[in-house]
Amino acid sequence: MKKNGKIYIAGHTGMVGSAITRRLKSEGFNNLVYRDLNELDLINQQAVKAFFELEKPDYVILAAAKVGGIHANNTLRADFIYQNLMIEANIIHQSYLSKVKKLLFLGSSCIYPKLAPQPLKEEYLLSGYLEYTNEPYAIAKIAGIKMCEAYRDQYNCNFISVMPTNLYGPNDNYDLKNSHVLPALIRKFHNAKVENSPIVEVWGTGSPMREFLHVDDLANACFYLLQNYNDKEIVNIGCGEDISIKDLALIVKRIIGFDGDLKFDETKPDGTPKKLLDVSKLLNLGWKPKISLEEGISKVYLEVSKNW
Repeated sequence: MKKNGKIYIAGHTGMVGSAITRRLKSEGFNNLVYRDLNELDLINQQAVKAFFELEKPDYVILAAAKVGGIHANNTLRADFIYQNLMIEANIIHQSYLSKVKKLLFLGSSCIYPKLAPQPLKEEYLLSGYLEYTNEPYAIAKIAGIKMCEAYRDQYNCNFISVMPTNLYGPNDNYDLKNSHVLPALIRKFHNAKVENSPIVEVWGTGSPMREFLHVDDLANACFYLLQNYNDKEIVNIGCGEDISIKDLALIVKRIIGFDGDLKFDETKPDGTPKKLLDVSKLLNLGWKPKISLEEGISKVYLEVSKNW
């Protein structure tokens, strides 16, 4: 990418979009354009069309999405599939019409089948049934991938897709009803410590295995791929290591300094039993993560706890 090229970052206020924005600015890319939710409704086709006609971006980073944890995904199923489909369709199509030089689409590791072999290779996409709790979101993300592939096939658009693992970092959602597991644990343990609670309750059995990547590492990977990758096939982005929810909870407990006990609520869903990405393709492309899990959680807690 040329440093004077205009880059549109959709979803710039979110955890992923803001991290990519910080990364671009640190590299001297300052011709960035974005709109807040109250300025541009990405679900509105005409509004997105007018924005692209006005700004004419050279590059597009599609990080905008409706996201949430198990509870949100399972109870707001219509919202998750409709809003994400509309956001992707509008931005990808207008990127084609505006002759955008390159588009980066951010998917999710939940696109892979629930019982796919581990670790998850890129070619496992559409090889089996999805996890029910996040199926609408996953289907929307798969549609975004396939749109990028189709526009590349038919119109020769340089649209690439990346699949991040579970992310955490600045600007995450710490609402206990709608957040993902790691920010939810951080908030739960913090609240318990402040309130001197004897127990922290964790959803599920604690046995599911999950992989976590600091969002600054993701932003670094996206920047690297924007500079060096132009192929049709999707690319997994992760650290290549996973941890049980129980062990994750114990790490968060130790970092925050909570002295009470853990209680696992086995009436709550576990979700996919294991979800580890095969990141050999990314490693072979020349990139690897730098932030360890404990280092990342400690850094995040130091940042967010100032405002609690």
